[in-house]
Amino acid sequence: MLTTYSYREFDYRQSEEQAAGELRRHPVVIIGAGPVGLTLALDCASRGLHVVLLDDNNSVSIGSRAVCYAKRTLEVWHRLGVAPRLLEQGVRWQVGKVFFGDALAYQFDLLPEADHELPAMINLQQYYIEEHLVAACMQQPLIELRWKHQLLALEQGTEFATLRVQTPDGEFTMQADWVVACDGANSDTRKMLGLEFRGQAFQDRFLIADVVMQAEFPTERWFWFDPPFHRGQSVLLHKQADKVWRIDFQLGWDADPVEEKKPERVIPRIQAMLGPEARFELEWVSVYQFACRRMDRLRHGRVLFAGDSAHQVSPFGARGANTGVQDADNLAWKLAAVVAGQTAESLLDSYHAERSVAADDNLLNSTRSTDFITPKSRASLRLRNAVLELARTEAFARPLVNSGRLSTPTPYLQSPLNTPDAEAFEGRMKPGTACVDAPVLVDGQPAWLLPLLGDGFTLLSFGTNAPAVPGLCVLEVGRDLIDERGLLAQRYDARPGTVYLIRPDQHVAARWRRFDAAAVQAALQRALGGPPA
Repeated sequence: MLTTYSYREFDYRQSEEQAAGELRRHPVVIIGAGPVGLTLALDCASRGLHVVLLDDNNSVSIGSRAVCYAKRTLEVWHRLGVAPRLLEQGVRWQVGKVFFGDALAYQFDLLPEADHELPAMINLQQYYIEEHLVAACMQQPLIELRWKHQLLALEQGTEFATLRVQTPDGEFTMQADWVVACDGANSDTRKMLGLEFRGQAFQDRFLIADVVMQAEFPTERWFWFDPPFHRGQSVLLHKQADKVWRIDFQLGWDADPVEEKKPERVIPRIQAMLGPEARFELEWVSVYQFACRRMDRLRHGRVLFAGDSAHQVSPFGARGANTGVQDADNLAWKLAAVVAGQTAESLLDSYHAERSVAADDNLLNSTRSTDFITPKSRASLRLRNAVLELARTEAFARPLVNSGRLSTPTPYLQSPLNTPDAEAFEGRMKPGTACVDAPVLVDGQPAWLLPLLGDGFTLLSFGTNAPAVPGLCVLEVGRDLIDERGLLAQRYDARPGTVYLIRPDQHVAARWRRFDAAAVQAALQRALGGPPA
């Protein structure tokens, strides 16, 4: 049991269809009520989709687990209305420091640019994240959150999938147009379909120790290579809510995971780090081995995979939960469009096209981080240490230091849904890129761009009297919002007449230097999975 958190058990209720002995068909069934499944359920419901969410347990996750949540993930949760509670409780940070031995090698700032509504990162234990997401789901009438519902079998047909489910009241069968597996790295859904991961597991072990203490460390990410209190290994320190600090100790492959979790092994490690007079309590301890791998395809017929069920990365860089939430962000609007009959089912193939690129990006960065943190030979160790020495004084060496490249959104630059630029643009807001926020004025009051974009396709027009376009919300700069400081135009390289087509997941679909109704309509068709213009 944790000293800072009391686990609540959610009530199991027999569903109406099981009680009535009826076979019912649902638009979307999600397997797994972790951060990814809960986010996907909220996103689908926000778009008018009825969702059934099944979980074989009836509580939130045990232990703090994922603790770092990046700006893009917070933007998704902000759109879904849950970010304010997370921001209030979470620990904000943006500065990281890397030490070699007991000396600072270099430091970095995740958000050096000012004028963003949301922070670069917050740290918050996963059980709190899930608790807030569950509360939001329970307030949403389009979501049926069914606890103690275990998927036993799944069969696919051409028009729907059939699920056999176990509950405390026995087994029953249900149908779904679409099933999304968010049931983690050991996904039963994946195993039922006979699917596998490809990639590698790393032969190293790390100890997680969540420690309750009053400490003077600043609210920053601190990472040590070869510190004097843990020679030859690495250590990571993060602050969480409730005066809980996350400490990761590299142990090496030969470490016994059972022995290393015992207090008599953990406490001396922490005392060596903090000093013999330090006062602390162990909150949660775990030993893990990590892997970098993914499925070959994220869609298999009527079943789609998201989060850890689809891909795994090392914990360095906070890429696991953040990537999963962005999977949900990508998938929800596409499911809604397909279920509503706005487009063909083939739009869902773009989920794999876009999110597999993100998965590969995360795997690449995660593997590189792991190779730097845990060198595999004496030569690579010497090279790593030379880089760390040089980073203290030489700027060119600092980008080579890799204690975990922190999570950033992967742009879908080669997506089939993009309309390529036909004219010259500067800056990073290329088609396929997540929209960046900027401060604006609405009715004379301070506001932010992203919440104004809404949940559908939006035409963001800079000073152009763009006429109404079927299927689009038109947001005109100068009429609907004021770019008083010019930051919006700067970040989007906008001139008078510039027009952006924004997708429902707030990614750029297309942009032009002047409004053209036919070009906009063709780009909208393409963004919905239709043929290129």
